[in-house]
Amino acid sequence: MIKPFTNKPKRAAGFTLVELLLAITLMSILLALTYSGLRAATRSTERGEELLAAGGELRAAHQFMRRQLNQMLPLAFAVTEGNEDIRVVFEGDASRIRYVAPMPGYLGAGGPQVQVLELAQGDDGEILIQFTHALLQGFEEDRLFDRDPVVLLEGVESAGFEFLSKDEDGELIGWTTSWDLPDVLPVAIRLNVEFSEGLSLTWPDLVAGVKVDEAAVNAGAGRAGRPTYNSTIQDLIQRKGQSKS
Repeated sequence: MIKPFTNKPKRAAGFTLVELLLAITLMSILLALTYSGLRAATRSTERGEELLAAGGELRAAHQFMRRQLNQMLPLAFAVTEGNEDIRVVFEGDASRIRYVAPMPGYLGAGGPQVQVLELAQGDDGEILIQFTHALLQGFEEDRLFDRDPVVLLEGVESAGFEFLSKDEDGELIGWTTSWDLPDVLPVAIRLNVEFSEGLSLTWPDLVAGVKVDEAAVNAGAGRAGRPTYNSTIQDLIQRKGQSKS
């Protein structure tokens, strides 16, 4: 028996336009999620590296400043003008200190150096802690500007120096933000630092006590006779020798 002819079209093999658009949309979403995950991982890695680098710089700066402050010497770098000449062995306020100390062997040579730690304003409005130094022998103020300051810390929100002193009876007076005794070294110096919130850094307490004994400080800072640079150095050497014997 002959089957009747029908003109019914056959369905073509493959995807419909809707199915194709749906597949493309799903693929786009998967690619976007994959890219976002990779980007987040990259940012996390970069942020971790930045924090590690910042933490390393913070520790290095902290150790350097503590070392230098611990090694302060009662050597005069200036003499005040007035009715009575006073040998200046230390100057300080909340934003700046100047003193004499040796430099690490890999950074400087030639004897004690006049050193300055100070707070400065950065280009972005942030606070910087910077360091300058010049040789004590033949010291002149202009020599501190022979080279650019070394930036020890940046990204600082607030900072300030404080000083610990004694009264005439040898009793501790307490911390103060100014120093009015240029011919005497402080008992200790403290540096308070707070960083910007975005840095997530915490400043370890920095309280540096002067390592020179009281007799050496008084000898170096005395007004009578105004000991010279060489005589003060010799006096310190003799006192160290007597303490060892």
